[in-house]
Amino acid sequence: MRKAGILFHPTSLPSGAGIGTLGRSAYTFVDFLQKAGMKLWQVLPLGPTGYGDSPYQSFSTFALNPLLIDFDNLLERGWATARLIKRPSYVKAKGPVDFGAVVWWKSNALKEIAKYFLELITNPEASPSDSFDANTKADFFAFCRENQFWLKDYAAFMSIKSFYDAKAQKESEEKHCAIPGTWNVYWPETLSKHDDAAVEAWINEHTEDFLQTEVIQFFAYKQWSALHEYALSKGIQIVGDVPIFVAADSSDVWANQDLFLIDSNGKFTAVAGVPPDYFSATGQLWGNPLYNWSNMKKDGYGWWIARVKRMLSLVDYVRIDHFRGFESYWAVPYGSETAINGKWEKGPGIELFDAIKAKLGELPLIAEDLGIITDEVKALRDGAGLPGMKVLQFGFDTSEWKSGSLKNVFLPHNFETSNCVAYTGTHDNDTTQGLFESLDDENLALIASYLSGENVSIEAAKSLLKGKKLTKALVKSVFSSIADIAIVPLQDVYALKSDARMNTPSTSGANWAWRATEKQISDEKAAAWLKNLCVLYAR
Repeated sequence: MRKAGILFHPTSLPSGAGIGTLGRSAYTFVDFLQKAGMKLWQVLPLGPTGYGDSPYQSFSTFALNPLLIDFDNLLERGWATARLIKRPSYVKAKGPVDFGAVVWWKSNALKEIAKYFLELITNPEASPSDSFDANTKADFFAFCRENQFWLKDYAAFMSIKSFYDAKAQKESEEKHCAIPGTWNVYWPETLSKHDDAAVEAWINEHTEDFLQTEVIQFFAYKQWSALHEYALSKGIQIVGDVPIFVAADSSDVWANQDLFLIDSNGKFTAVAGVPPDYFSATGQLWGNPLYNWSNMKKDGYGWWIARVKRMLSLVDYVRIDHFRGFESYWAVPYGSETAINGKWEKGPGIELFDAIKAKLGELPLIAEDLGIITDEVKALRDGAGLPGMKVLQFGFDTSEWKSGSLKNVFLPHNFETSNCVAYTGTHDNDTTQGLFESLDDENLALIASYLSGENVSIEAAKSLLKGKKLTKALVKSVFSSIADIAIVPLQDVYALKSDARMNTPSTSGANWAWRATEKQISDEKAAAWLKNLCVLYAR
């Protein structure tokens, strides 16, 4: 079945909280998707963000991001008071996300709200709100039991991390030195190595802190589940995102050290990256710990099965980022300053996907098969039966134009199969309008000619660009392609410029902060245009 959808992360929703939440505006956006004839809403990873506020560097691949919790909803449920949810003046309601301000406010407020919630479930009759449900206590503890396989370690990790981060921060200020790195650098050895007795002792000594983290995850789960259920009721399925690698500073690595390349001293031996290429002479050093695939194989890839199962309990499709790493991955010796001295190592291949399918059945997965894609990677993708990605922004090459034949695989006329997902661009690309405005005259003329089917002059191409007609034409090209699924970022629906870009890889400081306006998540004219494209191209 042919489908279309919008790529838009919940943090980009408008709200009065300084960041998008799972509250009213999220439901408004679902209504917009339905009116627009969309069947899919694609989001970025939903985990709690760590370094650089990136959803691809999460403290847990199983947990949900507390920043998405909507405070008004907690008040309506009777789980918070008006005093506890009041937004301070230093958090601006509108405009790009100021993560420093939002994290400082919401993290502290959520702890106080969680404390209040724990008091309520101990004595429900003491609630000042008629909306509080006395059955919530049973619901909360059922959630904890059902998710104990990841929640216990995550709550312990965040409690320990909070304590030793604060201690390290104080010492760094006193000694005028940098804060040490991840948990395996500055935690006590027994805790760093996840000694079971030491972890249990910590939980028993810090029970309130531990329970508060569990409560916060309960809040996030209840709100996400309600939103997901609402989306399904409107015919909208959600496409989630799973990075192939997890963050070094995460409960995932800390609690499962035997599943990663970590030596007996708790130090990483190799980390992830990509080799030198046209874009970077030294490659990209990501720094994520690499999997010990031989150890993962011993229990039939149980951790990966649990990871995919958890994601499929939250969303309907899962996009796997950096899919090529399952065939072979670039391993860089730990401590390297660049990725240039890495080497290719073989991944688990089809064996992993066979194991997951044996436990979970056929998988609604999407392979992010961009980058260095070999015949072996293609064979793995096709062997697993997964659709790959086609990003039209990557398709235009003036040298091919001069040679008389556009053969780039990202152009719709070269799609070899309908079993793929076509995009104008992704979260890592510039907006389409921003990209087009950055091009030289020759490239702009090529794109205008391709999209119009005529030989367009440079001046005519500039006129089309100024009127935002080229961006709309690229959206139309995605919808009209043979791809089973067509997805465009919300920014491209409105032909927004580069200031609406979500992420610029290998940079930090201004990423992930863009937010839409109220009009952009409910505009009737835009919805009608998208709906017409769906009708015209059977989506």
